[in-house]
Amino acid sequence: MPRSRHLTPAELDAFGAELDALRDATRASLGQRDADYIRRIVRAVRYTGIAGRVVLMLAAVGTAVAPTWSIAAWVIGVLLLGSSKILENMELGHNVIHGQYDWMGDPTLNGQTYEWDIVGTSENWRQTHNHEHHTWTNVRGMDDDIGYGMLRIFPEQRWRPLCLLQPISALLLALFFQWGVAIQAHKVPHWVRGRTPTREFFARLRPTLRKVGRQLGKDYVLFPLLAGPFFLPVLLGNLAANGLRNLWTYTIIFCGHFTADAETFPKSSVVNETRGGWYLRQVRGSSNIKGGRLLDVMSGNLSHQIEHHLFPDLPANRYAEMGVEVRRICARYGQHYNTGSLPKQFGQVVWRILRHSFPSRPSQRGVAAGNAIGAAQGA
Repeated sequence: MPRSRHLTPAELDAFGAELDALRDATRASLGQRDADYIRRIVRAVRYTGIAGRVVLMLAAVGTAVAPTWSIAAWVIGVLLLGSSKILENMELGHNVIHGQYDWMGDPTLNGQTYEWDIVGTSENWRQTHNHEHHTWTNVRGMDDDIGYGMLRIFPEQRWRPLCLLQPISALLLALFFQWGVAIQAHKVPHWVRGRTPTREFFARLRPTLRKVGRQLGKDYVLFPLLAGPFFLPVLLGNLAANGLRNLWTYTIIFCGHFTADAETFPKSSVVNETRGGWYLRQVRGSSNIKGGRLLDVMSGNLSHQIEHHLFPDLPANRYAEMGVEVRRICARYGQHYNTGSLPKQFGQVVWRILRHSFPSRPSQRGVAAGNAIGAAQGA
């Protein structure tokens, strides 16, 4: 893990002030190009989704007359529909729910009312992701996104014999990632252990169950039935498209948080946390992915995870240009700016999952780095 220099309280304040200035300058420049960008994404989601569903229908009907052609068409339909779902989930839904486009005054792009195309509700995501994760990024015992309650991926997490099965658990989480998002807010282990009353648990679960019913009805009942006797290829196409979206989302999110250079922090590091301290924790706890414009768009610009964690409510299409200055600021203050190719970053994630399925001790370097942030803030 590359070393980041320890900052004095004065340096920490100056570090925060420079990032605040970048944030303010970017916010002041928001305008038509940002509105045009997100509306192009809306159209791309709509038309690739329509195209994917039409091609899947044609492929299903074609199985009776041209089986070879229909297989190729089915694959194209899955890719189109999967791309639509990925774009809607990552570049549209995730970013809109963060309130990145509230300034436009468009009710269809309002962060408090937008409902996205997965089984989890936007309301629950606003709590678990926007508030808990982005406030307490990588703070052990406060950020439930560390391992999603299933995986031990940092040595500071307690090892249990069940961790030996986590390579399988990780694969299942990847395949069914939208379901992990759906149940995360309900803290099922608390209910299982009797810490949450059953009546309260199911009352909170009710909106999620309604959302699940709508999503399953749309993808696995309504559209397959429209194909009549050819419903099965359409159903399987929808299943495959959702699977592609789950795998891609899992990959991007895990690459953004759980690479070898990403750090976790003790609760003491956020006692009396300053603005500069919060910014520093976001930089040290996040990882970027190098890959070009297509990767940026298809990842919802979470290829710039560092910038997203620094400025979660600014339009994500600005992250690439902001990242140039963020990197300069980090260099001036001796802070490691963690970035790498998708294969490199995901390889590190896979290694973490495999390595920490076995007992391991917290590294003294990692503990010292986390404690240093608290010390600089006078915690």
